[in-house]
Amino acid sequence: MDLALMIEGQDGLNWPRWTNLAQAAEDFGFAGLYRSDHYTNAEPPELDSLELWVSLTWLATHTKRIQFGPLVSPFSFRHPSLTARMAAAVDDLSGGRLQLGLGAGWNPREHEMFGLPLLAIPERMRRFEEGLEVISRLLKSDKPFSYSEKFYKLKEAILLPRPQRPGGPPIIVGGNGRKRTLQLAAKFADEWNGTSQTPARFRERMQRLDEYLKQEGRKPSDLRRSAMLGIAFGQDKAELEKNLRSAQELRANGKLVGGPNEIVQQLGALAVEGCQRVMIQWLDLDDLEGLEAMARSVLPQMDKSV
Repeated sequence: MDLALMIEGQDGLNWPRWTNLAQAAEDFGFAGLYRSDHYTNAEPPELDSLELWVSLTWLATHTKRIQFGPLVSPFSFRHPSLTARMAAAVDDLSGGRLQLGLGAGWNPREHEMFGLPLLAIPERMRRFEEGLEVISRLLKSDKPFSYSEKFYKLKEAILLPRPQRPGGPPIIVGGNGRKRTLQLAAKFADEWNGTSQTPARFRERMQRLDEYLKQEGRKPSDLRRSAMLGIAFGQDKAELEKNLRSAQELRANGKLVGGPNEIVQQLGALAVEGCQRVMIQWLDLDDLEGLEAMARSVLPQMDKSV
């Protein structure tokens, strides 16, 4: 297992914070830096929200090591052909480090605010499936193809220049849905990413995912498995007890809680169930000191025990 960072881009992300976080992820030894793709939060107040693809383009040329990408970019914001074009270009620019996280969309408030079609869940999931197929074919097909379904229609479409990485950047399907989301991950994705996963929840999702992969004629090893988890990190128990509710309750809700040793133990329990990467949801975009403390105390232990 390796450890990456995930930040909420609608929670005040601007250029100074983004540049600081990118440098921190690169310097502190994290495997990657991922961010959400939102106009705004589900509830007020409105905060800075740096546009996703502009920020990733900057990241591609201002970092050298880390992987990065959206967790996740919804089809309600952009046509899949545009997403595919941007993803291929940014991946090439970075030397093959982009991970393309895709989702169906969920936040009604931002869609109403900006006049974007969220759709009812059945239609939203159909659009999600169509979008995944369009992006997959654009990234992987060296010949023009046509496509005609309810939401998307293409005629003799081809992506040029072709992605430098064969097949383009790997696709991550994000979401916790036991049936449709996992089915789509098994059909189209290179990686599945779940949120707020306990070891028991992760084990149950893995069993279902393996069944769906078998139905698609794929092996379990064909799909990487990862989780995005919130964290309440403290150097000592007094620091944790001052700021937190019951650690047991938070862990039951799929959050990492505790000091370095406890965090490593919880990550190890997920690794046993097949989790290959954890994206830690770091909500305080200015807390670089805490981020460094976690990196220095947790990452060396993971190298030895996870």
